[in-house]
Amino acid sequence: MNNNEKSTPASKSAPATGSEYRGGLILALSFTHFLHDIYSSFLAPLLPLLIKKLSMSLSEAGFLSTVMQIPALMNPYIGKLADRISVRLFIVLAPGLTAATMSLIGIAPSYGVLLTLLFVAGISVSLFHVPAPVMISRLSGKRIGRGMSFFMTGGELARTLGPLAAVGAVSLFGLEGFYPVMIVGLVASAWLFVKFRGVSITVETAQNTSVWKTWREMRFLFLPLTGILLARGFMHASMTAFLPTFIKGETGNLWLGGTALTLFEFSGVIGVLGAGPFSDRFGRRKILLVSVLGAPVTLFLFAWLGGWVRFIALLFTGMTILSTTPVMLALVQEYAKASPSAANGMFMMISFIARSAIVVLVGLLGDLLGLRNTYFISSFLGALGIPLIFMLPKD
Repeated sequence: MNNNEKSTPASKSAPATGSEYRGGLILALSFTHFLHDIYSSFLAPLLPLLIKKLSMSLSEAGFLSTVMQIPALMNPYIGKLADRISVRLFIVLAPGLTAATMSLIGIAPSYGVLLTLLFVAGISVSLFHVPAPVMISRLSGKRIGRGMSFFMTGGELARTLGPLAAVGAVSLFGLEGFYPVMIVGLVASAWLFVKFRGVSITVETAQNTSVWKTWREMRFLFLPLTGILLARGFMHASMTAFLPTFIKGETGNLWLGGTALTLFEFSGVIGVLGAGPFSDRFGRRKILLVSVLGAPVTLFLFAWLGGWVRFIALLFTGMTILSTTPVMLALVQEYAKASPSAANGMFMMISFIARSAIVVLVGLLGDLLGLRNTYFISSFLGALGIPLIFMLPKD
C-alpha cells in the first residue's frame, strides 16, 4: 500500500486504488467465494428434512435463518477488526469453518445445537464477505469493477447451484451422513493459505478509526446507496422470495416456478459479470443508472405480459436487478481509504437490514393485494431510486 494512503480520510475527490491487476489471485478468491457460498446455501433446501427430524414448528424453522443472519449486524465491527489485522487471516479461515458447521447440521441432535451451528456459520460468513471485497479491490488495480464482477459471479453461481449440491449430497449419503462433504471446504482453506501466503493486505491507519467515524466520513456515499438499496429491495425481494410462488399461482406448475428462479439467478450471473467491467470503462454512475432504470421497466413487463415473452422479460429483470452489487462494492472501496473493511461491513449491514425488513413488507403486500399487484407496486418503488443515482459522487 502506498505511503500516501496511510491515513488519508475518505473523500469525494480522492478514491483509493491499488496499482496492478492480479488476475490469478482474483480468480482464486472468486472460485473460493463460489465454494464458500455453496455451503452457506445448504439450509433452505435441507429445511424440510430438518423440520421432520427435530419436529420443529414453522416458526422455529423460520428462526433458523434469522439466527444465521444475526452476525451480519456485527459486520462493521468485524470490518474494523479486519482493518487492524491482515484480512488474509479472515479469508483463509472462513471457507473451512463455514463448510464444517454447515456440513454438520444434518447430525445436530437438538434444536439448540442446530441454532449454535448456524450462528457460528453466520459469523464465518461475515468473516469472509466483509474483508474479501477489500482484498479484491487491492488486487484489481484500477479495474476494481472487473475484479468485483468476478468475485460476485462466484456468489451468484453458488446461489444457483448450491441447493442442487445440498440435495445431491443428501441423496447420496443421507441427512446424517453427508457431513464428509466439508472436506472440500477444508481443502479450499488450505489452498488459500498456500496461494495467498505471500499476500498480506493490511490497512495501516494513523489512528484507531471508529465505525461511526467511518459512517460520518462516507455518509456522502452511504446515504444515496442506502436509498438505492431500499428502492431495489422491493424488486429483489419480490423476485427472490416469491417468484416460484407467483409462477405456481399463474400456471399451476411448481416445476416451472423453480425453473423461473434458476433463470432469474443465471441471468443475474451474466449481469454481474458484465456490470463491473462496464463500470470501469463507462463510469459507476452510468452503469448504475442503466440498471436502476431498466429493472422497474422489465419487472413491470414481467408481471404484465404472459407466455414465453414473460420469460424474456424475466431474463432482463435478473440482469438489471442483480447487476448493481459489484458496482456498489467498487464505489465503497474506491472511497474508503482509512478503513475499507469497516466501510464494506457497514455497506453489507445496511444491505442486510434493508433485505430483511423489506421481504416482510413484500409478503404483507402479497397477502393483501396479490403477487401480481405487488410486482407492479415494487416496480414503481424501484423507480424511486433513479434520482438518488445523481447524488452519488461523479466518476
